[in-house]
Amino acid sequence: MSVRSAPDRLLAVLAAFDHEHPALSLTDISRRAGLTLTTAHRLVGALTDWGALERDASGVYHVGLRLWEVAALAPRGLALRQIALPYLEDLYEATHENVQMAVRDGSEVVYIEWLSGRSAVGVHIRVGARWPLHATGVGLALLAHADAESQDEYCAGPLAPFTPHTITDPARLRRVLAEVRRTGVAVSSRQVTDDALSVAAPVRGPGGAVVAAVSVVVPQADVEVPALIPAVRLAARGISRALGWQPTREP
Repeated sequence: MSVRSAPDRLLAVLAAFDHEHPALSLTDISRRAGLTLTTAHRLVGALTDWGALERDASGVYHVGLRLWEVAALAPRGLALRQIALPYLEDLYEATHENVQMAVRDGSEVVYIEWLSGRSAVGVHIRVGARWPLHATGVGLALLAHADAESQDEYCAGPLAPFTPHTITDPARLRRVLAEVRRTGVAVSSRQVTDDALSVAAPVRGPGGAVVAAVSVVVPQADVEVPALIPAVRLAARGISRALGWQPTREP
């Protein structure tokens, strides 16, 4: 068995926390990180002293504000959210449905903003949540504009099903990605839940590369996709321009 380095052990402690486990005891951290209780105690103490973890009155640990301060410096995190928020709010006002923004991290999307409609369809999304690329509108928009090698690698891997409508056939996924590139929008119908559909569009950075995607999620039963496409495109284009993208021509 290989011996994990000190940085690996430190990162294992932080990785013990996720959306399903936001609060952990020292014993929980030790077990989830695969560390002895003594090692976990030492590392947790160091992280708590630095501010990466916080300990409440009951002795349970939570992620600390110091990590939020550091994460806010990520160009694809808080900075991107701040630039995009006015356009996302406009999209919400135009639709009164769930509005989302996500970036790609390997084979997954990471949601960096989410505006929830009061009577909108329920979604399994929160800021920081991850989903496979093939199952969401934003994921399809991002994957369609990834490099060919990344697309080949993704299509060759397992495509996890979440509903009977989830794309699990590589050939079908390639056709869908080609259609996304052709139309400039991605439509994901009942892939995550049976009652929801999303329409997404890519967001481009200064050099024209796709850096994020924006989507609206609506009830499947009430959907009118053609009516949503212009609003989603307008929001994505507005964010792109705010980031410094200058299109050579209008579509």
